[in-house]
Amino acid sequence: MQPHPYQAEDDHGLLAPVWAGSTAAGCTGDAALVRAMLDAEAALVRALCEVGAAPRRAAEVVAQVAGGLAPDPGELALAARAGGNPVIPLVRQLRAAVDSVDPDAASWVHRGATSQDILDTALMTLSARMLDESLLPALGTAAAGAAQLAAEHRHTVLAGRTLTQHAVPTTFGAKAAGWLSGLLDARRRCQQVRTELPAQLGGAAGTLAGLDVPDPVAVAEEFAVECGLAARDTPWHTVRTPVAELAGALALATGTCGKAALDVTVLAQTELAEVAGDPDGGSSAMPQKRNPTTAVLVVAAARQAPALLSTLHLGLLAENERPAGAWHAEWPAWRSLLRLAGGAAEATARLLTDLRPDPAAMSATISRSDGALLAERLASVLRGELGATASAVVRDAALHGQLPELLAEHGVADPAGYLGAAPAFVDRVLARYQRLSE
Repeated sequence: MQPHPYQAEDDHGLLAPVWAGSTAAGCTGDAALVRAMLDAEAALVRALCEVGAAPRRAAEVVAQVAGGLAPDPGELALAARAGGNPVIPLVRQLRAAVDSVDPDAASWVHRGATSQDILDTALMTLSARMLDESLLPALGTAAAGAAQLAAEHRHTVLAGRTLTQHAVPTTFGAKAAGWLSGLLDARRRCQQVRTELPAQLGGAAGTLAGLDVPDPVAVAEEFAVECGLAARDTPWHTVRTPVAELAGALALATGTCGKAALDVTVLAQTELAEVAGDPDGGSSAMPQKRNPTTAVLVVAAARQAPALLSTLHLGLLAENERPAGAWHAEWPAWRSLLRLAGGAAEATARLLTDLRPDPAAMSATISRSDGALLAERLASVLRGELGATASAVVRDAALHGQLPELLAEHGVADPAGYLGAAPAFVDRVLARYQRLSE
């Protein structure tokens, strides 16, 4: 079959700039996946060797040949149509390459394994590498940026907004502390999931009978060690809780980044300009614009993540010992969610590190509110004098533009005097951040 003239050599993220060129993209590309599958094949022979089932020469030869093999991902993809997955043609190439060096060693390639063992393990390996190299470090950097903003603006008064309208005063530090709290939650969950990412080895139907060794369980446990992954008590061919848990953590991280980014898009509106961050953010039609592009891309990623999570969650409905289609449906969603989560985290790290709050603009916004932010406080003050009618009096004063005078009359016109526990909440989150950073 001739390739289409516009067939891409690889997915470079042309329509997904949030992860294009990111560390996450490098960890999850086709070449990285092929390498992870070859690593799994080499780890299997090493595991057999460690339990005394395979000769050490076989493990050495397979590792050497697998390390130097560079199959073309495009060719593997086309060849995968016949068997339904890329492992089958990959094993064929690996076995032939090993056979040309040592025919005896070739007999140990893929011994007792099934294609799902190798591809599941490879995808878990990609996940581990992406978490280690992209997501977790980026969440840490984003958290550091949020912590600095929270500490520096602990007392910077900001208009609180509920249902898009002014509510009561808060501080920009409290808003940043909220971002920080979510980022710490997401990072903790991702760290926990990272330690539990498992290798997969079950053979044709989850019994490992094809290994033909005295202790197949020992091979499975050693295989996990060789892969740098966790070992589970049983194969998880159709028990997809590890995938669902990973997907949940990735979606949580993406959504947490999206929350901070969405707030930034609101605060960066021209009418407010309470924050700025993107030095570029240009427009093809309007040269004056400085769009909050980084924040926009993170929000876009957060809006895509739930659908991918849903696909991976549906993988829990996997019949018998090998599902027809459910496993196959996971692959693109799994990689896409890895890329979105890592890309969003890396972008959020840049966003919060470079974000420039404008306290003067925040103060100007408060001034334009004509005292509305302190209506709740005024009603509380008047309640002792007017009882249940206090709220109605305050509402009427607001409608007639008389709030500033009434606030001044009762000595409650300073928004900084009605912050409640906002500064204390900032301190609590910063203390948590400090504990986790030690």
